[in-house]
Amino acid sequence: MATTAPIEFAFPDIARWQAGSDGARYIHVRKAAASGPTVMVNALTHGNEVSGAIAVDHLLAAGIGPRRGTLILSFANVDAYASFDPAAPFKSRMVDEDFNRVWGRLGQPATTVETRRAEEMRPFVDRTDLLLDLHSMHDDGVPLMLSGPLDKGVAFARRLGAPVDIVRDAGHAAGMRMRDYGGFGDAASPKNALLIETGQHWRASSVTVAKDIVARFLVETGVVDAADVPAGWRQPAPAAQRVVEVTHAIATRTGDFRATRIFEGQEVVARAGTVLGHDDGEPVKTPYDNCVLVMPSANRPLRPGVTVVRLGRFV
Repeated sequence: MATTAPIEFAFPDIARWQAGSDGARYIHVRKAAASGPTVMVNALTHGNEVSGAIAVDHLLAAGIGPRRGTLILSFANVDAYASFDPAAPFKSRMVDEDFNRVWGRLGQPATTVETRRAEEMRPFVDRTDLLLDLHSMHDDGVPLMLSGPLDKGVAFARRLGAPVDIVRDAGHAAGMRMRDYGGFGDAASPKNALLIETGQHWRASSVTVAKDIVARFLVETGVVDAADVPAGWRQPAPAAQRVVEVTHAIATRTGDFRATRIFEGQEVVARAGTVLGHDDGEPVKTPYDNCVLVMPSANRPLRPGVTVVRLGRFV
């Protein structure tokens, strides 16, 4: 698996969307006369994950608004996006810290670019009933819908009907994601959220996936009708979806993880006890038969504490 990919599309100039609603930067609220849910489509949680930004930029430029309820269209870590350098394309993921790990620290002093931006976005996220957070991956891999740990997230992902793989996961030990914040992460709340990984950051196929999922999400939430979706966005649905529950997150202690081979995302390892690699010389083995390798990062240089691979099983 390659650790880099060519940039296959032009990045949108989002500066024209800086003046947003209610004085907020890069956040646009469109309301319908008819009642309905408040729905949010968010891009650029990470500054180098551009496929979602292309979709949101297109929705704004096309003037697409809701027939029912409220539609919020947003770009999150715009400062990271503005720092993009093709010579070092992965560095613009963030400025000071990961924007998608700060949502459990809101209300505390905002001392980083990302915490200040989260506080700016917070009133809009708080009012949102249904959230779609658009992401992409460092490595080439199949699209994944991260539904969170709750039944309601899995059910919502199934209603969208794509992509093939729904990953049921509990988030990250390093901090709360936006998709798990507030009512999104509360089983008793009617609020719901999904996080889509559209594929490798700069593949044209990631843009196709982002547009398809946005179209499905907007129609499923009821804020638009199918006829309102831009032409060519909706793609054929897969024959079936499958759910993978993450049971283990394998992190390297010192960064000295030696994989036994190149890992492929969503690869199924048939036998329990298969050695995947060695961390500081200690073997890391699959805990059960038919173990799924979810979003492996072992194919590139690692830092201490980084998750090497998540292990999951079909449920």
